[in-house]
Amino acid sequence: MSRKDPMTAIIAVDTHDIRFPTSLALDGSDAMNPDPDYSAAYLVIRTDAEDGLEGHAFVFTIGRGNDVEVAALETLRGHLVGRDVEALLGDMGAASRMLLHDSQLRWLGPEKGVMHMAIGAVVNALWDLRAKRAGQPLWLHLASLSPEELVSLVDFRYLSDALTPEEALEILRAAEPGRAERVARLQETGYPAYTTSPGWLGYSDEKLERLCREAVADGFPQIKLKVGADLDDDIRRLAIARQTVGPEFPIAIDANQRWDVADAIRWVNALAQFDLAWIEEPTSPDDILGHAAIARGVAPIRVATGEHVQNRVVFKQLLQAGGMDVMQIDATRVGGVNENIANLLLAAKFGVPVCPHAGGVGLCEAVQHLSMFDYVAVSGTMDGRMVEYVDHLHEHFVTPTVVEHGRYLAPSAPGAGTEMLPASVAEFTWNQSQAVAR
Repeated sequence: MSRKDPMTAIIAVDTHDIRFPTSLALDGSDAMNPDPDYSAAYLVIRTDAEDGLEGHAFVFTIGRGNDVEVAALETLRGHLVGRDVEALLGDMGAASRMLLHDSQLRWLGPEKGVMHMAIGAVVNALWDLRAKRAGQPLWLHLASLSPEELVSLVDFRYLSDALTPEEALEILRAAEPGRAERVARLQETGYPAYTTSPGWLGYSDEKLERLCREAVADGFPQIKLKVGADLDDDIRRLAIARQTVGPEFPIAIDANQRWDVADAIRWVNALAQFDLAWIEEPTSPDDILGHAAIARGVAPIRVATGEHVQNRVVFKQLLQAGGMDVMQIDATRVGGVNENIANLLLAAKFGVPVCPHAGGVGLCEAVQHLSMFDYVAVSGTMDGRMVEYVDHLHEHFVTPTVVEHGRYLAPSAPGAGTEMLPASVAEFTWNQSQAVAR
């Protein structure tokens, strides 16, 4: 990391309540969230450095409650303003623990919920700033760190029965050979994507068929459909999708936590005729034993989950219990980049592929960096791995995700890709008059 000014300080932490009216077209609709308005509790960290660089991040929500998340971000302002930027960015493990180990903040969790996601946004904004100062995209910046530096970022408290620092170091050292070749391959060919864009529950059958056909033509290796509102509807929609994409093309389904355990097993087995790639979030994200029972009850269909998993401890237990065949990290759900590195290491230890959640504003931009880092420095493979893609709202970002022929192109711009355009921030900032109008 470059050291341009050793005495720079954070001078402001700005927050914004940003909401996009995606419910008008039912983009993002599913069995549990019929009318989402994709939203961002948005954070900007500003310093007095002459370079003018800022750290940008957000917490993704779907509308109401975004103001609560913004309030949580604002409570962290006092932890940041006036602090030495070099000290924070020079030891990101300590910076993360400074927030996560605050006893009064932990009482609100600990390490889960609104406050944990707010801390994650601060950590992500600091990483965005650090990568910008290094002149590197975040994925490459993380992949340039030594195994020892990466291990220092992870909080191993509550993990050591499943993953020790020594085991993490062994995983990272094993992946060191070939890093340069994998970086070159990413820059040449990109990272696999799958698309959920055809499968929103509120779409008509005609739109479903058209978007399935377009997904195949665009080179995506998999699509995903939302399910869980009505079994007969699910059978009809999956029949349309399967007929459109052909018998060999992978189709995943996502219930968004809709079912009890027995219902999940019954429902998924009723849909098994469509040769499903996985069932995603079949039940409560906190029900570890329920996920394990479902995994046994629907095998060989795989169980994928993680977008609502609140921290590394739940990921650990899902893996230990056999309740997760595919890990789906989310860039804004847990405590930021540091905790997601812990999750990636857990997945590597247990031999489970990581296929991140990215169905929301800015999530594609953010999580692609984590998957690319995983490929270069942790797992060393793209086999069985892909990042979710939805074709919504990318135009609001300074460095929007680029997907071509079903693959994420490796970002080259410095930073984490989480900076929104000022005009979009201004246009979609929420106010009370809009709430009254709704």
